[in-house]
Amino acid sequence: MKKPVKLIAGLCALALLLSGCSSSVSSSESIAAQDIKDAVLSNLSGDCADYSVNYETAVKDVQRNLDFTSTVALSDDSTKCTLTANDIPNYDFNDGTGRFAEDATEQDINLTIARNPSKSTSTTELSLFNYSAVMLNGVVLDQVANGCYAPDDASADSDGNIANGCGLWTDWRLDPLGKVSLGTDSHNAHVQPGGLYHYHGDPRALYDLTDTSHASPVIGFAADGFPIYGTFFLNEATGEVEEATSGYTLKTGSRPTGDNNPGGTYDGTYIQDYEFTDAGTLDKCNGMTVNGQYGYYVTKSYPYVMGCYSGTPDLSFFKFWGVAIPAISAFAIVGTLLIVVAFVLIRRRRIRRNVATVGSSL
Repeated sequence: MKKPVKLIAGLCALALLLSGCSSSVSSSESIAAQDIKDAVLSNLSGDCADYSVNYETAVKDVQRNLDFTSTVALSDDSTKCTLTANDIPNYDFNDGTGRFAEDATEQDINLTIARNPSKSTSTTELSLFNYSAVMLNGVVLDQVANGCYAPDDASADSDGNIANGCGLWTDWRLDPLGKVSLGTDSHNAHVQPGGLYHYHGDPRALYDLTDTSHASPVIGFAADGFPIYGTFFLNEATGEVEEATSGYTLKTGSRPTGDNNPGGTYDGTYIQDYEFTDAGTLDKCNGMTVNGQYGYYVTKSYPYVMGCYSGTPDLSFFKFWGVAIPAISAFAIVGTLLIVVAFVLIRRRRIRRNVATVGSSL
């Protein structure tokens, strides 16, 4: 009898854990919110714990003339940092260049960043399933566009391209900062269905784009925990500040035609127009190690911020994680209850059988 009881108790504990009943303790203390309106950062540390602070900034959706308050809170423990935010940036957004498909709304961002990330034996591709990174102003980088060449789609333009709805697999995916405009504002951001404001490239915020005399600061963290820097770095060998450059170049010649291929020259319309040739200072993932710290760098050309993950992305960056956890919890609780009910029924059946055996022997 004791073993089944212990089993049930263990299953119940697991269900409670998955349902979020357990609590975690952060080593960070509560800090008064700082105003970072249009801030230029300076910290070069690759440890997310060095940014544990609360931010609160009054900003405006320019075209809607609507006020927002941007909120970001970053806390840490011995192994990770937790960033929560409402996804509103620290600057006035949706300016003159923006053509948002939907209005930006406050979101519930809750992400985990590893404090001591490590490189994997192989790289991982960026995916529509994941947010690529989060900036220190609480806005996510969702670098992979959902637009592609789909000439048979009813919404296709004259070149056969659509801005949304292509899904995970497509042979010709649009470069979000390429020839086809996706309605981004001056910070390379727009809004996806559901109201999420997000970047598709250089956020043009949090660092000085014109400062060539200092190494650019950390402006965010990728899903695998590695920091993201601005454009410039200090070359250890020469002592000079240099621009980080992409190792990707346009392919030569023309794209194939027929069989759902767009034809035309490789001009940067699609990400498949590029190939990694090791032509710059950065690796395939748009990163490098400087002064012992690996990180990704913003570049003026494709892939702009990240080309892939050098480490393992945390599950919290999975776009549907907020839905998955409650679903897993519900299944765990229901499954546990079913096991308990089955156990009770089996026990009752055995008791009845034993009673019947005793009665027949009298």
